Amino acid sequence: MIGGGAPVAVQSMCNTDTRDHKATLAQIDQLGQAGCEIVRLAVPDEVAAKAIGKIKKGTALPLIADIHFDYRLAIEAVKQGVDGLRINPGNIGGKDKVSEVVRACRDRSIPIRIGVNAGSLEKHLLEKYGHPTPEAIVESALGHIRILEELNFGDIKVSLKASDVMVTVAAYRLFSQKSDYPLHIGISEAGTLFSGTIKSSVGLGILLAEGIGDTMRVSLTADPVEEVRVSYEILKSLKIRQRGVNIISCPTCGRTEINIIGLAQEVERRLAHIKEPITVAVMGCVVNGPGEAREADVGIAGGKGVGLLFKHGEIVKKFEETELADVLVREVEALVKKAGSSQ
Repeated sequence: MIGGGAPVAVQSMCNTDTRDHKATLAQIDQLGQAGCEIVRLAVPDEVAAKAIGKIKKGTALPLIADIHFDYRLAIEAVKQGVDGLRINPGNIGGKDKVSEVVRACRDRSIPIRIGVNAGSLEKHLLEKYGHPTPEAIVESALGHIRILEELNFGDIKVSLKASDVMVTVAAYRLFSQKSDYPLHIGISEAGTLFSGTIKSSVGLGILLAEGIGDTMRVSLTADPVEEVRVSYEILKSLKIRQRGVNIISCPTCGRTEINIIGLAQEVERRLAHIKEPITVAVMGCVVNGPGEAREADVGIAGGKGVGLLFKHGEIVKKFEETELADVLVREVEALVKKAGSSQ
């Protein structure tokens, strides 16, 4: 479910060749394990469109076909059982061709996402506004919506993406004042794992904190699995959704007397498979360490080559530095096992 009070859904897009259904299914499986809830597939030609049928048989995750320029690819994707389309009604042919796509979607209750991107706005809007302004992006979206509404189709999602963070934010804010259609949010072409994560966190964080956004994709020049991980970290930080371990770790300073950077990184890596929302504190000294560790489900507060293990606010035992990663991982896995047995 998208919109209408449903949780914000996390999605990503395969970077495999859709025509290679085995490689695509392998990546979909990886995305699903990371928590991805919707997967988008590029559909550049008829072979890719027909591959969707094979892919659908191998996964339970909803699949969105990304269609440009050729309405026949959209219709074929629908025939193959795709769960949704991402199109621009203005670039797949005249109204008669759009009407055929809409009819195919209506018959199978398949939603359409109108995907507006600042990098591919209509020429008349660029002439009118000079460059991709928030107003131009929103006008484009509303124009595409009218095309579908005139065909009595309202099962619509909308995205209004730009690589400029504040242009994107302004576009979504403006659109939200004009329409109640569910919104897919994202910063387009955000960048690499480092810079793209920061841009996406700022832009999507602003929107989500204002209640804007029903489904999201963090667009990174990286493994799509990283997009899913970053999405959940954004949602966790805003307490919108909780999935996986929440690592609290100190930034280090001259008081630290254990290798807190290496310890925190190792603990995060070894607990990446945990789905349950557990808070783990990895603290380096006695200033904030004991307090943060006490507030966590499990944590350590470092000393000189040692660390105190805390569990649910109580000191359990002192351990040598070399033992701390193993101890934390073991305690978290024990908490997960206990929670599972009590359900």
